[in-house]
Amino acid sequence: MVLVLTLVAVIMGGVLAYVNYLTEGPINEQKEKALADGIKTVMCVQDLKVASTDEVRQNDAKGKEMVFTIYQIQDAQGQELGAAVESTTGGFGGDLKILVGFDPEGNILGYTLLEHAETPGLGAKADKWFQKGQKGDIIGKNPAEPLVVSKDGGQVDAITASTITSRAFLLAVNNAYKAYQATPVEE
Repeated sequence: MVLVLTLVAVIMGGVLAYVNYLTEGPINEQKEKALADGIKTVMCVQDLKVASTDEVRQNDAKGKEMVFTIYQIQDAQGQELGAAVESTTGGFGGDLKILVGFDPEGNILGYTLLEHAETPGLGAKADKWFQKGQKGDIIGKNPAEPLVVSKDGGQVDAITASTITSRAFLLAVNNAYKAYQATPVEE
């Protein structure tokens, strides 16, 4: 009986490894496409190119190292449009990973959620709540003065019943801005 169970486990392990091998490429392609679409969305331009990709490492308030990926963006004519910055922070349900677009002056052009584990119907509303024309609109703002929810004395309305997610989201945006400002300027 033990031999049969061991043989079944080995065969199933092999089948799972093969399926993982087959799906790895398409999954990576889908992630790359989602990132490319996200960059176009946050930069509000369809015809663009990623001029360079940088990594910036910074420590948060607790001393934990955070890594930000910064995509320097140009339009089709080579004009600098700013950058799209990946930022991750801890939300209510787990990590909250966003992509934020900044113009050369540091104003927010747009954002998109790349990954989250927030409560559906509550924290998951962050994908729309902070967009232009919505209650927590941050588009066009410059986080040189950190964005803070109004409940904490700031100027941004938190998602109803999701203050923790709202704080985490704004922290991710503020951290993305700091990383963007720390990006080395290429001449």
